[in-house]
Amino acid sequence: MYSEWASLSAQITANSCGAQCFSVLNKFPASAGREVVVSVVKQLGTNLGITQNAEPSHLVKDEEVKWCMDVICFGLSLPLQEHETIKDCVNVYCEWLTALHPQPRISVPKPICEDANLYARQIINHFHNLFVPRQGEILPFLYQTTLGADTIKRQAVLCHRVLRTLQQTAQISQLMDRQTWDTLLLFLLAINEILLAPPTVKDDVGDQLCERVLSVLFEVWLLACVRSFPSPSMWKTLQESCAMWRHRVALVDQWNRVNLALTARLLEFSYGPAFPQLKNADEDGQLIPIGMSNDCVAQTWYRFLRMIGNPTALCSPHIISKSSHFVQWALTHEKGAETHQHPCLQQLPQIFLNAMKGISSQVDAFLALPLTSMGAGVELAVARPKCNSILHVFHEWLFEAAHIGGDTWRQNRKKQACEASKRPSSMIMEHRKGSISLSQPNSLNDPQSLPPTLTIDKYESGRAEAIGTLCKIFCAKKTGEEILPVYLARFYMALQQCLKITESRECDETLASILLHSSDLFRLDLDGINVLLPGFIAALEIVLPDKDLKLKTQSMVFNRTELRRSAINILLSIMVLPLHYQTLPIRDLTSETSEKMFTFIQLKSRLMNILMNALQVETDAQNTHMLLGGLLLCVQDAVTFEETELGGGNANLSHNSSGVQHHEANLLSSACSERSASLVSAGTASLGGQTTATMGAGSGSIRDTASAHDYPSLTISDDMSFEFGQELEGVTTYDNAHALFVRATYLVCHRLISSWKTDLNVSLAALELLSGLARLHIRETDTLVKIYEASQNLTIISSDALECKRAVKWICDYICYQCSRPPPAHSKDLHSTIVAAFQCTAAWLMQHPYLLQDKDCLQTVLEVVELGISGTKSQSKGTDIPKFKDEKELKPASMRVRDAAENLLTIILEQVGYFPSECGPESISSLLDELALMKHCNSMVPAAAASSEQAIAKFKYFVTENSTILALLEEPLGNDQDPQPTVTLLIRGPFGRHAWTMQLRHLPRSKSGIKYHAVNPGRPIPMNDVTQRLDCEQKNFPDGVDKVQPCVADYSIPTIEQMREQYGTASIRELESMLENQSIHEKLAWAEADTSADSLSHAQECVPPAVCHEFHAARLFLSHFGFLGFETRNPHNPAEALGNPPQRPLIVLDTKSTAFAADLDRLDKLSARTHDTVYVFYVKSGQTSAQQIIANMAEEQSAGHDPHFASMLQTLGWPVQVSEHSGWTGFAHNSWSLKGTPEEQLKSTANELNYNGSQRVLYWADVSSEIAFVVPTTWNLRYNSDTSDGGSISSTDQISSSNVWARGESESAAVLAKSKSRNLSLELDTNRRDAKEPVPPTRRKGNVTKPTLLAQAPAKIFLVWLESYEDYLNFPLEDVLAYTRTGEELHTLQLPRASDCHVIFVHSLLSGLLRVKLQGPPGRMSFATPLVDGMVLSRRVVGNLVRQTALNISRRRRLDNDNYQPPHVRRRLKVQDIVQKYKMDLSEAELLAHLFQRAI
Repeated sequence: MYSEWASLSAQITANSCGAQCFSVLNKFPASAGREVVVSVVKQLGTNLGITQNAEPSHLVKDEEVKWCMDVICFGLSLPLQEHETIKDCVNVYCEWLTALHPQPRISVPKPICEDANLYARQIINHFHNLFVPRQGEILPFLYQTTLGADTIKRQAVLCHRVLRTLQQTAQISQLMDRQTWDTLLLFLLAINEILLAPPTVKDDVGDQLCERVLSVLFEVWLLACVRSFPSPSMWKTLQESCAMWRHRVALVDQWNRVNLALTARLLEFSYGPAFPQLKNADEDGQLIPIGMSNDCVAQTWYRFLRMIGNPTALCSPHIISKSSHFVQWALTHEKGAETHQHPCLQQLPQIFLNAMKGISSQVDAFLALPLTSMGAGVELAVARPKCNSILHVFHEWLFEAAHIGGDTWRQNRKKQACEASKRPSSMIMEHRKGSISLSQPNSLNDPQSLPPTLTIDKYESGRAEAIGTLCKIFCAKKTGEEILPVYLARFYMALQQCLKITESRECDETLASILLHSSDLFRLDLDGINVLLPGFIAALEIVLPDKDLKLKTQSMVFNRTELRRSAINILLSIMVLPLHYQTLPIRDLTSETSEKMFTFIQLKSRLMNILMNALQVETDAQNTHMLLGGLLLCVQDAVTFEETELGGGNANLSHNSSGVQHHEANLLSSACSERSASLVSAGTASLGGQTTATMGAGSGSIRDTASAHDYPSLTISDDMSFEFGQELEGVTTYDNAHALFVRATYLVCHRLISSWKTDLNVSLAALELLSGLARLHIRETDTLVKIYEASQNLTIISSDALECKRAVKWICDYICYQCSRPPPAHSKDLHSTIVAAFQCTAAWLMQHPYLLQDKDCLQTVLEVVELGISGTKSQSKGTDIPKFKDEKELKPASMRVRDAAENLLTIILEQVGYFPSECGPESISSLLDELALMKHCNSMVPAAAASSEQAIAKFKYFVTENSTILALLEEPLGNDQDPQPTVTLLIRGPFGRHAWTMQLRHLPRSKSGIKYHAVNPGRPIPMNDVTQRLDCEQKNFPDGVDKVQPCVADYSIPTIEQMREQYGTASIRELESMLENQSIHEKLAWAEADTSADSLSHAQECVPPAVCHEFHAARLFLSHFGFLGFETRNPHNPAEALGNPPQRPLIVLDTKSTAFAADLDRLDKLSARTHDTVYVFYVKSGQTSAQQIIANMAEEQSAGHDPHFASMLQTLGWPVQVSEHSGWTGFAHNSWSLKGTPEEQLKSTANELNYNGSQRVLYWADVSSEIAFVVPTTWNLRYNSDTSDGGSISSTDQISSSNVWARGESESAAVLAKSKSRNLSLELDTNRRDAKEPVPPTRRKGNVTKPTLLAQAPAKIFLVWLESYEDYLNFPLEDVLAYTRTGEELHTLQLPRASDCHVIFVHSLLSGLLRVKLQGPPGRMSFATPLVDGMVLSRRVVGNLVRQTALNISRRRRLDNDNYQPPHVRRRLKVQDIVQKYKMDLSEAELLAHLFQRAI
């Protein structure tokens, strides 16, 4: 930069050497000169005002001043023992320099004040004497060992005084001209040369003043850049001087300090106030003088940056020690030594590291990175410069530093050594101070001559900092930004060199630095980045799988958890690459042959092993969370790949039909399954010697549960190359979808039980992963894994059913363990994990209904349900006597746990194997209500079926168990021609609405279907013969009774004679009369029968009775089902004493109220499932306003969308018509309406992406949740503004606080205290009133006046497609909230806020993969799996994983909400509210009479 300019080094040397010749006293003996100096200076010092008041100087002429200055000049060169005299000289000159100040001191002579610049230059030149070596000294004074430490310290104090005075004068003086500035700068360069150029000696003056003299030089130089910008010659001199001081640590430290201060100012005007400000220390902020122009800042910044030359020269001690001072040390060394062997050079590795850290700090400033960032998950500034711009400045230094100690560097050094060896030895003459270096050129490259502390491996810290800085630069690439190929090539070469793994497989600083700062490297569309994939995988194999990381040196300082997190980030960004690129080869950068060439699919097994092993040893909760998300991504991607790409068959899988057994027919023993699972989970490591593995695959596949309802499959299929099918043959069979499923299930269940159960977030993530695994449809319903071991002749067979059964068993064990923990451990978090485990169990049973056919599995699940509902099991052990439920105290872990267990029980009894019903997945309730049923009733006139009130009047309403409403219709439906007692029921319970029709039949339909109504049945003519009736004497005993020998017992019955004697003849006579009269009456009756028309001789044909059309079917139904069995009072039971009404099995509702129909409709509007809404947005590159983003979904704009966006939408859910949809639509006013209900008809649109909710939405549902995907348009804003109460549920629909929160007022204080001591999520009434009746638990008592509105709004979840990834920083979250109203906001205590929203950003990479960015509110349970921030997805799985993540986010939010009530609890409470409002207090007689009354 300054090659054409002359250096001023010679002038600096001349000033230093000639300073002592300035005084005339040098012509006299030293003793005479000393006496003159002492006398004169002492007199001058008394007038300065230090010890007494200052007086005006008596020196009024120039000659007088010059004479005194000659004396002072000589005094400054006196030996150091004359400290007081030297001190006085310094004080005088420092006072006289105030002539340059705006207000000079009074003691300053008048001539100096009149020509301040001239005298100031002379004074500055005289100050050289204070620093230069004294005459007669061979070495400078700072090396003399005879000087005491006290003398050196006093000398340092004087030097500080001079430096402080000069710096202060430069700051405040307005009189200094250019010559004075140049003199001052040359003087500062000279004294730095004197103090810093020699080799460092600990605690000498140079060591003590090093920081100070450098800071003064740099700060004064910055002042000169403002007042009098130094000439190029001056800058060249500064650069040459700094090159001589590089063995000083302080030089690089001060250089970094000034550079950062200048960079901060440079960023202010280069990128504007919006660019993040670089925060330096307060004192560093004052370095830049006020008034420095922007152009001056830029010029100064670049010159200072280049001031010390290439920092990589610090790695060559031969270069640093080339100065004459080191040569002089080597010549005078006792034993003889090379210049590069001086002890002070042992600081070079640390100096090199500091220089690299300074450069890294500047790069961080340009990227707006915090100075303490580790490179993972840090947001970069949008307005940051391009990577090329930063590399233009720093690439030379960083690339060279990154290669230090690498193969390329060693090859270059050998090449230089060969070239040097061809030249003869020569003497190297240094022109700068006439010194001679006798070094041999060969020694420049001889590593054996270096001390052990300076070998090249000691510079690894600086190398690690350099490569880490390069990684940060390249990770800052923006979407669509181009980086020069030469930079990419050099970067890849440097990375490949640094990623080489040693035989010891240790993690060194370079490897750690790369991993810490390369989290985003594979997410940025960098050209050719995949050539580094094998190297990165090898690095991950060192860091992630081992619990205790092997470190090369224990002095490495970094956070191991952060290192593992960064490595996991890299792993998550490359997991999908093998299945994405398949057989594409990966070329080696350094090898020209194809011997080392890999294909992507060959790396899959290594990636899977890294993931599994990392998950097994990971201890950090956040890292485990990320790994669990990656695991589900891998399994989901493999399953979807085999479904879509392989078309149900695999090239390397052989079908063995003879070994396949149906999973419902035979469940193998758990011992075999555990053995096989352990072999499978160990991967290929379990196969050794002669072991081979084959997999039998069934040709069938589990059909999608929704396929029966014409819903499209939510997957994307791409074409598969033929080569990939062949390549799969070389891949281990343990990496296919089924093997991954088995390994993942086994590993996660084992870790969940063993070590994750105490951590809330990890437990939830594990349970979410298990729920995701349960939903996977492996291609074969029953896969066999056969492992043949020749040595043992052993064959082990495992089936899918066993893996699923074990998973359910493990989850149930997890629930049992959590419930059995001691009371102090019972907290909200613990109960949240139990609730999530119940939900996970439900997912497994719904997707694998055959598990309930297994006796052991069914018993295990039902025992856990019992544990959740009641708090204990009937049989703790198999040998215990079962305890019946009426003998147990109802004491669940918490009400939330009980609710979750009840929900699971209902799913088992009602939904497993039956969902989706004929209504489709959009509803688990019947789609019939009173109005729909009455339309099919014979008695209903079609014209009259106008209102639900009229239809309700035809029904009788009863409530049982205070939670279920029975609506009974006694009229048969129109399609029933058989007059039988028929009743139609509408059952409204906590889990939905169900319709049943029942008939009372005496014969089954198969036998009563043929009816015969002929007039003459064709019976035979009766025979009129009258039978003869023989008269016989009635005998009381058999004939042979007299022959039996009587016994004592026979005499116990008295005879007639004995009775006559005992009771008298009157009684006996009366009895005999009665017998005689009875005989007469019987004979008369027989005679009358014989003569009547109904006798056999006069018999008539039988005629069937008239058909009965009037039935009291409701009474019959209630009676037959036991609802009319009124219990009698037990007078011995205080609970049933008089005054307490007995518990009624039925409560009659009064349906005459006009509000009853509205309340019933509100109950129907309470869904039995959770419902959520995800809003989808498309952001084109550079868009920042809500109006622009919303306008993207207009019909005329849809043509410019990324085609993958439309594909992703189709995989999120099923398109449904709102007018025909009976589930959640994303809007409260039209959700859960019956099909066929007239809706507002809007004009149709041809836009296929129009899912704004006006006509169509995307919908998905399972047995427990619904989710709608809405793509907002301008219609949503108009709709929200026009709808004042968007919800269909008014404030009267909310559950009264007395029903939800209040407890019985009869509780005693003792009972309250006892229940509170359990430290649960609720308070339970533990007072048992009767052993036969379990005590119902009550909910947590809250404030009776608590508002009935929801305390927390439903989670707002946004899915945002980004064309440019950086746009996520400017997404207008607050503005788009207006387009995302559902109508439920009116029932919340606070409206949704932007800070509470969860956003899933999806950015499409050029490779066809998708990058994910998650943004959400800070909190313990904010982020759910399977999506993880920074993950890279395949398009095959994006819809599925986004949907699962949205559902899991909502579930976590509900778990974290103290006031949340599950849907079935809300419905139960609503039923109780209806009972309180409409119940009729009827006695038993009135209830029976009500049953005989017909409905209207």
